[in-house]
Amino acid sequence: MDDFVDRTWVSADGLNLYARDYWGAAGPARLPVICLHGLTRNSRDFEVVALKLAEQTGRRVLALDVRGRGRSDRDPNPVNYNPAVYAGDVIALMAEAGIAKAVFVGTSMGGLITMVLAMSRPDLIAGAVLNDVGPEVGAAGLARIAGYVGGGGSYATWEEAAAYIKSVNGSALPDLADADWMTFAKRTFREERGRIVLDYDPAISNVFKTPPPADAPAPNLWPLFTALAAGRPVMVVRGAQSDILEAETVTRMSAAAPHLRVVEIPGVGHAPTLEEPAALEGLVAFLNTSP
Repeated sequence: MDDFVDRTWVSADGLNLYARDYWGAAGPARLPVICLHGLTRNSRDFEVVALKLAEQTGRRVLALDVRGRGRSDRDPNPVNYNPAVYAGDVIALMAEAGIAKAVFVGTSMGGLITMVLAMSRPDLIAGAVLNDVGPEVGAAGLARIAGYVGGGGSYATWEEAAAYIKSVNGSALPDLADADWMTFAKRTFREERGRIVLDYDPAISNVFKTPPPADAPAPNLWPLFTALAAGRPVMVVRGAQSDILEAETVTRMSAAAPHLRVVEIPGVGHAPTLEEPAALEGLVAFLNTSP
């Protein structure tokens, strides 16, 4: 028997979207958890974490495939690949599933989606965990991501795919063994017409191909973080070597939200898998003291 059921819903613009739905263990009724992955990832990133959270906290956990990734439809209009549209998709899921409020766990892009939701529909968020993301994004990390997103090609074997994904992420996750990289590849790629290909629409990279003018001011995300942190529990998980969420940004986040919980994962860059013992322990503790 699978640990989850397949959940589908239709976006406001007619796309068929997908989520894994893990039902919690017995115990007191608690608000569900919604897990949102990073830019090039999908719901399979949470296959270990979601199950452990459901088992250890008793909560229902939903892990989404954001549009253009995994089993969700690709968007014929790539301009829709942006956090505001993604947030609308989450709102549609919650409405269809009868979920009035949830605790969010967002990795990288998933954290940005959560912050956008905090501005547009704060009533939906009971608490949030931001995994290696905040209201400022490190320039070096952004440039690194722009260098590989939309690339990668296709491969004849899973071993080749695992070698590629290690070449992209190995410096951030130096302690993963060969078997871990194979698992990583199985979460990142899919089989298509006899080849192993990345499991996302290459058009999600379009935003990096048309950068804003050099003199254009960077978007100010601080109001989004302030809205998220207002009146609700918030935790940030940071890879100690992250080039996306810099230590100085976390310091400023803590000053803006003194109740912010911070868990730092040593020896890890962007982004922690959340399967690290310290990350899992922090997540469970956070959920056990959240609504």
